[in-house]
Formats: sequence, C-alpha cells, structure tokens
Amino acid sequence: MDSADRLTLDTVLGWLTAGDRVMLATVARTWGSAPRQPGAWAAVRADGAVVGSVSGGCIEADLIARVRSGELLSGPVRALRYGETPEEAARFGLPCGGKLEIVVEPAPQRDALEALRQRLAARLPSRRVLDVASGLSTVEAAAADVAFGWDGARLLVPHGPRLRLLIIGAGQISLHLAHLALMLDYEVLVCDPREEYRTAWNVAGARLVDGMPDDAVTALAPDARTAVVALTHDPKLDDLALLEALASPAFYVGALGSFRSNQRRRERLREHFAVDAAALARLRGPVGFRIGSRTPAEIALAVAAEMTAAKNGIALAPAGTAEKVMQSGIHPDGAGDAPKEVPLGDTVPCAA
Repeated sequence: MDSADRLTLDTVLGWLTAGDRVMLATVARTWGSAPRQPGAWAAVRADGAVVGSVSGGCIEADLIARVRSGELLSGPVRALRYGETPEEAARFGLPCGGKLEIVVEPAPQRDALEALRQRLAARLPSRRVLDVASGLSTVEAAAADVAFGWDGARLLVPHGPRLRLLIIGAGQISLHLAHLALMLDYEVLVCDPREEYRTAWNVAGARLVDGMPDDAVTALAPDARTAVVALTHDPKLDDLALLEALASPAFYVGALGSFRSNQRRRERLREHFAVDAAALARLRGPVGFRIGSRTPAEIALAVAAEMTAAKNGIALAPAGTAEKVMQSGIHPDGAGDAPKEVPLGDTVPCAA
C-alpha cells in the first residue's frame, strides 16, 4: 500500500471515529486507457471533503455531488460505470476509449478498515473482501502476490505493506538512489558504519540505521516487499549484508561492481559461506539496467529502474551472465564500473 492509499485509510478511519458519514469508492474494473487501476480508492465525507483518487478529476466531482445530495450515503453497495459513451468519456475527462467501473460503499465498516490498518502496520500481506449482497467486508491473510478480484458479487482487494529499501553505504550513489526511492514511495533506510560517510548524510526521509550492514539486514527481517542494495564497493561491508539478504524473501538484492568483481563476489559467497546456486542467481550484480551509466545519478537511475521492473514482475536476465551484463550499465571488463565511492560533499573522480 502506497502513501496515498495509507492516507486514504487513515483519513477514513478518522472520519468514521468522529461519527461522520462516509462513502468509500473502489475502482473495480477498467477498459482501455484508465487514470487509475483496479484497487485504487477514494472516500467522500457527507460535506463533500474527499481523500484519495479513483480518476484524478471529474469522476470525483460527480461522486462528491452525489454524496452531498445523500444519494451515495445510503442504500446497498453498488457498482457505477463511467465512460460508456463518448459523451460520458468527454464529460468525465477519461482518456480515449477509457471506461471505469467503481464499487461504492455507502457505509464502510470501521472495524474491517481498522483491522486492515493493524495488519499493514505489522507488515502482514492482506486482502479486503467486500460482499456486495450483504455489504459486509472482512480482512484476511493473503500471499504477497495475491491477485485483485471482482466478479460482480465480491470485491477482493489485496493490500501489501509499504515497500522498503535498505541501502548499504551512504555515498554519492546512495544519495541519488535514496531520493529516487523516496519519490517511488519506498521507506528508505541507509546503513554505513563509516563515520565519515554517516556524518555527511542528510537526505530527509531516508533514515540512517546503526550497526554493521549484516546486522542491519537481520534486524530489518526483509520480506517480499523489501529490496536490499549494497553500494559501498567494499567486500567487508557488502558481502555479509548480501549473505543475509539472499537468505531472505527480499524481492530485489543488488550489488555495485563490474561483471568480474561480482563474479569474484559470487565465488567468495559460494566457497566461504556455502551459498547455493539458486540464492546466488538472485543477486543482481552488476546492478541496474544498461543505460550507459557513468555518473552516480545515472547509476542510481539504472538501479531504480531494475528495482521497479522486479517489483512489477518483469522477467530480468539471469544474474551473473553475459546477458545480464548487456542489460546492465556495467562493462564486463570493469571499464564501466562505478566511480569510486567518496563521502558526500567530496569530488567524485572520473571512472577509470
């Protein structure tokens, strides 16, 4: 669940606790181009106050008007369709050919929404189930990759905990990656035991964590909504953290370095720590997509892009192979390896 959805959930619960009447709307189905995907939701209070989004514009205006009139504050759960005619699409500002079906709950259940909030706070993947006939909703445990569902009788909306990114190292690349990850709505944590790097770290919203990197990974207990990226270029710091991350369900584990340095890393992990082939295949090293990265910002962009692809279920080239090298921004001979990391505020030297 991203920050916008969390804000909607918290706001709705605040309204319901205060005794306000609220309508909750959830995107159930889309056709063609649609501004929001199934599962997106918005809530409208009786006075017209709105939080969240199901379309980003005119549909919210229609819902607000119908809530203020009382039409959508009573009666059964129902499905509304928008954009079924060209005139409607133009009226509601939908993209060409776009249609939306929205499930409206005139009186969402506070207990179910509170149960959802508590499960998400505990980082438990969940699914909210709404029965249209009875209007009752429940919250149940769900697999991290459980699918959205809508058959006209039941609405099944998965809600995962917030994405997290643990960055090992607080240098220049980490600075840019942290900014990108925050924009992508990750909770960002940074671990670097080197005092000269910690002192210069000043990315608002990205929290420094104490201890050695491997201890930080263990304490974080990565789940399927967590990514771990090692960017110090120092095996003493990176390798043990990667060892812990590869033993976890983290959806993305990456390490800075050339093809050759990552091959040596895999050999160390295999020979000294008995990491098996399946775990080593999960290590994204060289890290990031091939975009010709040279500067710290470009390398961070390549990493963020590959993380996003992994999160969205896009098949990635096998890690540690020539195919992966072509996909990454790092040259197999190390010529395109990342610039040497230096503390923030210092000059980054040119790549060798």
